[in-house]
Amino acid sequence: MNESDIISSRRKFLKNMAYGSLLMAGGIGVANAKVKHIASHTVLPPRSANNHQVRVHDTLHQHHQLSSYKPSSTIETHSLFDRNSPSHKMLAFHNTHTGDQLNLTYFEEGRYIKDALHEINHLFRDYHDGTVHPIDPALLDQLYDLKHTLEVRKPFHIVSGYRSPATNADLRKHSDGVAKNSLHMEGRAIDIRIEGLDTRRIRNAALAMQRGGVGYYGRSDFVHLDTGSVRTWAG
Repeated sequence: MNESDIISSRRKFLKNMAYGSLLMAGGIGVANAKVKHIASHTVLPPRSANNHQVRVHDTLHQHHQLSSYKPSSTIETHSLFDRNSPSHKMLAFHNTHTGDQLNLTYFEEGRYIKDALHEINHLFRDYHDGTVHPIDPALLDQLYDLKHTLEVRKPFHIVSGYRSPATNADLRKHSDGVAKNSLHMEGRAIDIRIEGLDTRRIRNAALAMQRGGVGYYGRSDFVHLDTGSVRTWAG
């Protein structure tokens, strides 16, 4: 072995000794750091389908409790309350007769969503005979604008949606407040209330919109809306 090999061998020996000393001195710290890293990245067990649905529902519920929210920036104001050019439109309903509930986006990227409209048609069905009829999208837009005018996120409670001609004729036998040519029979009218909200406030907001017919039924506690000519009455 020549002199250069001896020098190289000594250097490697000294280097290994120094590295080993560092490991002995800092070994505990390295181990602790590794444990902390693992603990901070614990993998949670997968949620069941039911738990996932509950979580989504809770998130939606929180999102819809924004009636008292006062946005602090123009960006947030636009995303919450600008109705002129929304990227999507959402509505929530509760059918007071069938118990059916719906919370969905019915308009997105400049067009109505066909499947969503089918779901709405079913929810609005004549609960007397089960007849389903297409609901006028303009009525949905009217409701969308109304909820933003009122600044509420609660569902619309449906007192009456679509009404078949047979049902309308039968109701006319028992009430003078049912029109012979009711727009309910065309899927262009709805009777609503909102839980916890005075129906007079709903009526006033609808009247201010000037978007169609607005009927106020104080004793029965609901407001009628339709896509007909602008007019108003009390029943």
